Amino acid sequence: MNQPIRYWKRDCTDQTKIENFLAFAKAGFLGLSDEHQQPYVVPLNYVWYRNAIYFHGADTGRKCDIIQQNARVCFTVSEEYGTIADPVPASTDTAYMSVMIFGQATRVAELDEATAALQAMLEKYVPGYYDQPLAKQHVAKYRSSLNSEVAVYRIDPEHVSAKENPLNRERAFYPGRKVQMDVARHGSTHT
Repeated sequence: MNQPIRYWKRDCTDQTKIENFLAFAKAGFLGLSDEHQQPYVVPLNYVWYRNAIYFHGADTGRKCDIIQQNARVCFTVSEEYGTIADPVPASTDTAYMSVMIFGQATRVAELDEATAALQAMLEKYVPGYYDQPLAKQHVAKYRSSLNSEVAVYRIDPEHVSAKENPLNRERAFYPGRKVQMDVARHGSTHT
């Protein structure tokens, strides 16, 4: 499972950069596999909190059923920062950062931990909006319009893989940029 990144030049091992990225990126993708080995990927809001990924949702449904059958997951977060133009078509690229976290999803049973994780999620997505912290009673008694309880899950990382390709602003594509502009500036030709 811990295969090295094939394109090693894009490997990111800076733990601080990885954690900052996870703290601020908005959406993640939870990869699951059911008993038939059928992949199932769900986009989610999440929070990086106490060195783990936390997410929440209804306490019933396909995601919960699959996690109950097979708790091994891959959680992926990726952000695109722009396109890098190049006179050589094969060298046109994308600037990005991505992190893949492999581990097991565990439903959080402890009300204090679930409330703290949901509070951290509120602080991430609507900072300063609420004038009081989330009450444990709200979490314990909440029911959705479909009468579902809230289920909070934690993924403790067993393996983390990160890649990045920073944006070179000088080569960033913008509408109206033409290959002739770059050829004239750098003397490159199409190949």
